[in-house]
Amino acid sequence: MSDTSTAPRAAPRTGRSLLRPPVGRRSGTFVGLVVVVLLLCGLGLVMVLTSSTVSSIDSAGSAFHHAKRQAMWLGMGLLACIVTMRVDYHRWRSPVLTGGAVVVVLGALAFLLLLPPPLVITANGSSRWLRLGGIIVQPSEAAKPALVLFTALLLARRLDHLGNIRAVLLPLAVVFGTMSALMLAQPSLGTVVLLAGIVLVMLFVAGLPGRHLGGLLALGAGTIVLFTFLFGYRRQRLFSFFDPWSDPYGIGYQAVQAQVGIASGGLTGVGPGSGRASLAFLPFAHTDFIYVIIAEELGLLGAGAVVLAFFCLGVLGIRAVRDAPDPYGAFLAAGITGWFALQAFTNIAVAQNLLPTMGVTLPFISYGGSSLVVNLAAAGILMNVARQGRSR
Repeated sequence: MSDTSTAPRAAPRTGRSLLRPPVGRRSGTFVGLVVVVLLLCGLGLVMVLTSSTVSSIDSAGSAFHHAKRQAMWLGMGLLACIVTMRVDYHRWRSPVLTGGAVVVVLGALAFLLLLPPPLVITANGSSRWLRLGGIIVQPSEAAKPALVLFTALLLARRLDHLGNIRAVLLPLAVVFGTMSALMLAQPSLGTVVLLAGIVLVMLFVAGLPGRHLGGLLALGAGTIVLFTFLFGYRRQRLFSFFDPWSDPYGIGYQAVQAQVGIASGGLTGVGPGSGRASLAFLPFAHTDFIYVIIAEELGLLGAGAVVLAFFCLGVLGIRAVRDAPDPYGAFLAAGITGWFALQAFTNIAVAQNLLPTMGVTLPFISYGGSSLVVNLAAAGILMNVARQGRSR
């Protein structure tokens, strides 16, 4: 991969400790990112506790089982965030490191199709989890930062050749296509859609010609429609999305219970721990549908505050892109910001039946170790870009 970009290059970093931040300036963008991420993580820990009590008792005999595990993962995630926040983001530009991350992710996704139970855990018809000793990991979560790193490196090195399909879009299509094929075999169409959105955001920021962006959008939309109607359960889910009340105790049950939960919250909510949806009425209340629990227990004010927090996160991320000292930093910030914004939008829209169910978690809030640790590690990289941003 030849470096033909005219982007400014970072100054030599000899003699600098790996964990010493290259710039000590704590801009408003950097501080804002830290505050918003910590607030979302704190809220997530509380909501996991209130939404998983019944599930924890059923699975482990303790009402605090899921909350304790979430607290453990939050500690690991914050440690990962501190490390990535203090490591100069230019160090991620190494082709060896980026290529290694992609290979590891592809290998893990392939193992999901090759390894037998109990090494691979299957739930609700999907095989998305690997058991490594006493730890369960979800490789599709690691695919997001790996794809962001690869795309940022590719765009930064070939910024002068964006219109060249062979130089930019072809290698990106190979990596993205391989990841997508392995995920669709799990199956996990929602994650593929999210990855496609992240790549499109980064290509838009890079300035990809409009005709290429339009073609990619058309291709992506056609692929989604094809894989939706290709499988019966996805067709049923789509039809249920248009009219969940046609089968309120079957395929539409989850959407109906989500609507009931949100409507029950009113303006101020029924109070933490007092919601009906978390009492086994709403499946996956502490993971994919935790926004419903927030809306029911904290009301419109609490649910609106979550939307506002993600809006602020998006604005701060855009500022990090704008102020990034070089194209590579801008692409990293754009990819991570697009990832968080698109994933949050998708989760909240699904909870309100504005989109069909996709199995996408709410960043920093939903229960899940792989998701939380990976999200916080990526947030640390975004903070590092913001910390090195040009003053205005």
